[in-house]
Amino acid sequence: MKGEAINLPNAPTLPFSAAIRAGDYIFVSGQIGFTDDKGGEVKGIEAQTKQCLENVKQVLAAANASLDDVVKVAVFLRNGEDFTKMNEVYRTYFVDNKPARSTIIVGLALPSMLVEVECIAYSPQA
Repeated sequence: MKGEAINLPNAPTLPFSAAIRAGDYIFVSGQIGFTDDKGGEVKGIEAQTKQCLENVKQVLAAANASLDDVVKVAVFLRNGEDFTKMNEVYRTYFVDNKPARSTIIVGLALPSMLVEVECIAYSPQA
């Protein structure tokens, strides 16, 4: 089965899709949060986590889905010390629906990136 690419209007041209819908599943690429929608710098783990999750929401909306459809999340953190602060923000986005999750401490692509979030959603097509 070939997937349907989901991309956001006005998004930068990158060598990957923001998400792929494959049947009833949506695979959202890693979303970063070190810049806001206007290209301004976002600093601090709380603000970057919030921006990441807002980006995830936008991608899911473009695929006619929402955070309520998310079944699996992977969070990539630059610093393990940021886990608690990231979690405080994360729990405000997944209040009732608590998807399965992994949190991994890794080196991220750019020094200003503190967190990256990817997910899988299950959203049956009508």
